[in-house]
Amino acid sequence: MKWTFVRIGSVLALVCGSFAATAGPVNINTADAAKLASELQGVGPALAEAIVADRQANGAFATPEALMRVKGIGARIVEMNKGNILVADPAPPASR
Repeated sequence: MKWTFVRIGSVLALVCGSFAATAGPVNINTADAAKLASELQGVGPALAEAIVADRQANGAFATPEALMRVKGIGARIVEMNKGNILVADPAPPASR
């Protein structure tokens, strides 16, 4: 019985780790709620909807820290996601 729990725990750790590894930068000014919820740690569907609603009502976020104007998002969520938040799409690579 103990080994079954160990195996289940190992599988869950691998699955969770692979989801974290696939998360990529997300543009908080263009992403829909589903994308925000799936890419940002600590942001579920309701908070993602609040981000989209705030963006529509108040305009684009100038910095990742500007997300804190959304009720429910504080410094901790911004800090957890700092490397994963974009406020503009990256420039395409220069052609040679």
